[in-house]
Amino acid sequence: MFDSLMRKFVKWLDPILDKYRAHSAPAKPKKYTPKTLEEFIDVLRRTPKSILSDEDRTRIAAIMSFDSKKVSDLMVEKDKMIFVNHKEILGPLTLDKLYKSGFTNFPVVNNGGKVKGIIHTEALNALEIKKTDRAEKYLDKEFYYLHIDDSLSFAVEESKRLGAHYFLVLDDKDSLAGFFTTQMLLDYLLG
Repeated sequence: MFDSLMRKFVKWLDPILDKYRAHSAPAKPKKYTPKTLEEFIDVLRRTPKSILSDEDRTRIAAIMSFDSKKVSDLMVEKDKMIFVNHKEILGPLTLDKLYKSGFTNFPVVNNGGKVKGIIHTEALNALEIKKTDRAEKYLDKEFYYLHIDDSLSFAVEESKRLGAHYFLVLDDKDSLAGFFTTQMLLDYLLG
């Protein structure tokens, strides 16, 4: 996977290197392609900020560190999650709390704290919710897990395989540790 990312990255980087060469080289610069990771990093270090912005450098660092990153590096931890009890009434106060959280998916738990499903805000937006409707009426019982130590590469593969964009994350004791979304992955890679 790293080789594929590197080829895409070098293709993306070529126009930037061409600009750099035009600023610093004689009339007809010879095209240079790094052959090792060390050479590539050296080119990045020597590239002036007028050619390669800090934002671009951050993206490059994200791509280069992709294979070593884990789900735990990007996930939202359990203590920051918003849970909905399956018997909770989806009245104005509850809906307001959900929308203000900024999240788009909410685990629905039973009285023992076990996850029964997920409520997606898009489902809440599309439906006429009555003041007496309970959360369990709108929950999606199909949800997926990742492990806290799973690699980002594995998360991408699982997302593609399952067609899922939201995952609950389990720790080493198979307890809920947080959640992970493919949007977090895109934000990490694209800045």
